[in-house]
Amino acid sequence: MKWPKDIARAKKVQEVLKKKVRITSLRKSLEYVAGVDAAFFGDKIVGVACLYKYPEIIFVEEAYSITETSFPYIPGFLSFREGQAIIQAIYALKMKPHVILFDGQGIAHPKGFGIAAHIGVLLDIPTIGCAKSRLVGNYREPGFKKGNRSSLIYNGKIVGAVLRTRDNVRPVFVSPGHRTDLKNSIKVVLCCTNTYRIPEPLRSADFISKKIKRELLAG
Repeated sequence: MKWPKDIARAKKVQEVLKKKVRITSLRKSLEYVAGVDAAFFGDKIVGVACLYKYPEIIFVEEAYSITETSFPYIPGFLSFREGQAIIQAIYALKMKPHVILFDGQGIAHPKGFGIAAHIGVLLDIPTIGCAKSRLVGNYREPGFKKGNRSSLIYNGKIVGAVLRTRDNVRPVFVSPGHRTDLKNSIKVVLCCTNTYRIPEPLRSADFISKKIKRELLAG
């Protein structure tokens, strides 16, 4: 696709694509889950995808891409800045993921169309947003045990969950992106989370993107 380079065009694209979001239960068993992330340096973006066997959460492979920045940082329009690099990294994987985790929002977004929803629609792959902070909505603090959760409510609708992934740590904000629902999104995030607060595929993607960035800056 041709990526917008200005906010006016991006808004139009958002309005068209968000109508294609489908919040449904996962229709087949999962074998591979990927986590994706991006790092910025200068006018370039490193997009990384890390693939894991599911539900064992065993590392399978990683891939990355480097693209030029073509869209400014504007809250609510993250996918237009990072999307191209992330999609190229996903395409570079030898195995196709059955679900993709994003360090960002799914439908818990001002327009109901965060980066997980956006990329999910473009690739027609089940996607899940697992953000470290809230973008929209109100919630009650969940209990302090792993698996405790509360509803994230925006404009009178449940758009996600505030989920405790470890005992006594800050929760994450989970929302379905495309071709999955909240119940399955929570299940996948919890399965992918063990020692740390953030699901392992996302942690790996974040670590590798920063590692590649450091290497490129040093070189």
